[in-house]
Amino acid sequence: MQYPDYKPAIEAPALSDDELNALDDLLATVPGDGALNVEMLDGYLTALLLAPKPAEQLRGADWLPTVWGGDGEGDAPSAPFASGKQKKQVVVMVLRHLRSIDQALRHQPDAWEPVFSVAETGDGQELADAEDWCTGFLLATEFDADGWGALFDHPQWGPLLAPVGLLGGDIDSLSATDAERLDDPQQRDGLSRAVPDAVLALASRAR
Repeated sequence: MQYPDYKPAIEAPALSDDELNALDDLLATVPGDGALNVEMLDGYLTALLLAPKPAEQLRGADWLPTVWGGDGEGDAPSAPFASGKQKKQVVVMVLRHLRSIDQALRHQPDAWEPVFSVAETGDGQELADAEDWCTGFLLATEFDADGWGALFDHPQWGPLLAPVGLLGGDIDSLSATDAERLDDPQQRDGLSRAVPDAVLALASRAR
């Protein structure tokens, strides 16, 4: 299958909540455990847009297959999906979601919302968990490791991006202190709620 490149000028409607759920379901049908869920996908696409080398400068063939864990080698063009129609549907939906994030961050940053998990406690408190979102975000940084590395090490941007690295990074590399922070739902919630601030700051920088 020939993958389309992302072209911001091509108009496409944002996915509805039902369509996002349908996309999540489609990705969940992919064999193996390499496919992203919608939270990971949302973080992944956001990082592609904010990267020093943004999505519009990448070939769709470079980043789209990562969404479903790769195409494999020597498989049918529809692989790993059940049909070419299903694969095309996923590609179109992913590009629509990419553009909706792009448009929100460019033109309506106050209305932009990431796709995070939110759990309600017994006393009615809502606790955010951005681990999957941050995992997807960090996955996309691999396409421009040097550019992102400079941002993570930057005295201004590095502290803003620290919650992303902490929530989405390798748990085995955490210090004992950071591991304790992630084990505390309240601290995990605080780290998760700091992530949108980093995204909006980076989006403002890009503009």
